[in-house]
Amino acid sequence: MQEVLDFLKKAGTYYLATADGDQPRVRPFGTAHIFDGKLYIQTAKAKPCAKQMAANPKIEICAMSEGSWIRIAAKAITDDRLEAKVSMLEAYPMLKDRYKAEDDNTNVLYLEDATATIESFGGEPKTYKF
Repeated sequence: MQEVLDFLKKAGTYYLATADGDQPRVRPFGTAHIFDGKLYIQTAKAKPCAKQMAANPKIEICAMSEGSWIRIAAKAITDDRLEAKVSMLEAYPMLKDRYKAEDDNTNVLYLEDATATIESFGGEPKTYKF
């Protein structure tokens, strides 16, 4: 899981895909954090992507860095615990002007049943399950 987090952080921006009915939706994300032994992402509950993940938690993430790419297929599970929100906001203090751990809009989600594969044109794929 740490290698997956390190890759996402090195990439800076990753792309998260959700389903909106029968239409895929993709948007850039930047938060990734390990808390309580799980890989977390963050968004606002008011955003369409949060509503899409609530309706269908199956997501995919894709990012590229230094000639390699990662694809992650997982379920995004909302964690409403205050401690999870505080941990994410401590990891990303620049979000604190828009989000508060105590508000009803801050949404942190952990990845469940995740399969992450890191690939490049010149090497063998590395696959991680968590």
